[in-house]
Amino acid sequence: MNDREPPGNLAPHIPADLYRQAEATGRPIVIVHTTTTPAGRPAGTYLLPIAVGFAGAIGIIGTVAALLALAEFAAHTAALIASTAGPIGVGGITLKLFHPKNK
Repeated sequence: MNDREPPGNLAPHIPADLYRQAEATGRPIVIVHTTTTPAGRPAGTYLLPIAVGFAGAIGIIGTVAALLALAEFAAHTAALIASTAGPIGVGGITLKLFHPKNK
């Protein structure tokens, strides 16, 4: 009797005696090896990129809102200064803002 083990992993329901007998008589041996389908990615893999994307979008929206608020504040400040200061003169050029020409 041959004391060597069959190659590969055999299923627990196939005895080594049957394998050796099939090998000695030349019968074909069919071993069915079932595989499981690979599992999909876990939800945690998608969570970090989505969180970073949302954080970036909120940051951009906040920056745009801050710039708009700053521009509005600057426009109101310029209008307030122009209405209270009267004519503005620089280098001999005088501008009359928010005042009618005929007064």
